[in-house]
Amino acid sequence: MKFFYINALLLALVTSSAQAAETYITDPEHTFVSFSYKHLAYSIQSSRFDRVNGTITLNDQMDGGTIDIDIETGSVSTGSDTFNKLLRSEDYFSSEKFPIAKFTSDKLTFNNQAITSISGELTIKGITKPINIEVSNFACSRNFITLKYMCGANANAKLSRSEFDLGKYVPFVGDEISLNIVVEASRE
Repeated sequence: MKFFYINALLLALVTSSAQAAETYITDPEHTFVSFSYKHLAYSIQSSRFDRVNGTITLNDQMDGGTIDIDIETGSVSTGSDTFNKLLRSEDYFSSEKFPIAKFTSDKLTFNNQAITSISGELTIKGITKPINIEVSNFACSRNFITLKYMCGANANAKLSRSEFDLGKYVPFVGDEISLNIVVEASRE
């Protein structure tokens, strides 16, 4: 009988912890991922993905949570229709076969209720690798226009494109990719 009560207490604690988490949905107008790389040693080129969406959960103590983000690879935007088609092709993102790149994490590091870094897994073209993201800005408050409670962040990370089968023309075109991540999300 004592075992039953202990299990019931543990279930109640887990349930109350799950209920204490707040869910945020990304704002498609203010959430995107841009990337930059060295191009033939002439310049550093920048492009972005226009369609990024997902959910973020933060517990009510603002010291833990999860992130689940989808990046539509077909939304890559370089400023050139020709180059967009090239990056969507099988030589790069293979967007028809792999329409979604995914980032997931349950390892958020906080300092004074602000996220400072995130460790997670990035999947591109079916290849999953660990990635560390440094958060340079994190803030939450009520949006004075929509009156919704929102959180936003700016973050950056580096990755090797060849690790994700995106390495065509390495080393002439740089292998290291710098990611710049901008997220705004509204509480459900």
